[in-house]
Amino acid sequence: MRKMDEMELSISLKAIKWAWFYTVLFLFAWTVYDYLKEGGFFNTTASFLLVTQNLIYLGISQFLKWKLE
Repeated sequence: MRKMDEMELSISLKAIKWAWFYTVLFLFAWTVYDYLKEGGFFNTTASFLLVTQNLIYLGISQFLKWKLE
């Protein structure tokens, strides 16, 4: 498999960012719906996924920034 050039890499990164943003919005809406329906925030799969996905994202981002310094 060949390496991507700068344009392909930029397009791929933008697509990944928009897909991540869509997932966060969808999980947030699902969490709000479940909260209104059931009355609990951490009782649902959607809230677990939303919180853990963002914790992993923040943790890996901080680790990679620390590693580059």
